[in-house]
Formats: sequence, structure tokens, C-alpha cells
Amino acid sequence: MSESSLYQRLGGYDAIAAVCHDLLPRLQNDPQLGRFWQHRGDDGIAREKQLLIDYLCSAAGGPMVYTGREMKQSHIGMQISQSDWDRFLGHLNGTLDAFAVPMPERTDVLAFIDSTRADIVEA
Repeated sequence: MSESSLYQRLGGYDAIAAVCHDLLPRLQNDPQLGRFWQHRGDDGIAREKQLLIDYLCSAAGGPMVYTGREMKQSHIGMQISQSDWDRFLGHLNGTLDAFAVPMPERTDVLAFIDSTRADIVEA
């Protein structure tokens, strides 16, 4: 018997989408991180949210196809600092707490997210 993918263990598309729907408003409303969404239209934010869902589903082993840019290209020039990253992780952990994500899946999610840090943090 093969081990279930992280996508399956997290609950599939609907669960990952629900996490994104919880996480993004936390980030947008954060006094330090909100600057990344200022002056953005609702349509652009909705597109970004869908790309995030697709990216996470695909990276977790799901059937989604991510059609967006690579993480480095998407974040270059945004001057995301280590402090920004740490605040993001705080919100991510708050979201994972809100959904009572079990420790094995939480560990895998956080390890994956950490693997993207070098491509996102630049300042």
C-alpha cells in the first residue's frame, strides 16, 4: 500500500482552498505585510488567491496544474525581509491552528514552505 500524498492527507482541494481563504486576509490585514496588497484590485487579488491554491495543491501532490510564475520571479523586487517572512510564518501557523492541522501534516507543510524561503526573501 502506498502512502497518501500530502494533498490527500490535508483533505484535498477544498481543505487547501479553505486554508488560503483564511490565510490571505490575515496577511492583508497585518500592519507590516499589508503593503504587499495595497493598490491592488479585487480581480488581481482573486487571481493571486487562485494561483496560490493551484500552487499549493500541485506542490502537495494533487492533480492541479500550476500555471503561474516561479516563486523567485513572482517575488523579485518586493523587498520581502526576514522579518516579513517571520510574520508570514506566524500567520500561517495561526491558520494551521485554526484548522487543527495534525502535526505530521503541519511539519510537512512548514518544511515545504521553508524550502521556498530562499526564492522569496531578498532583503
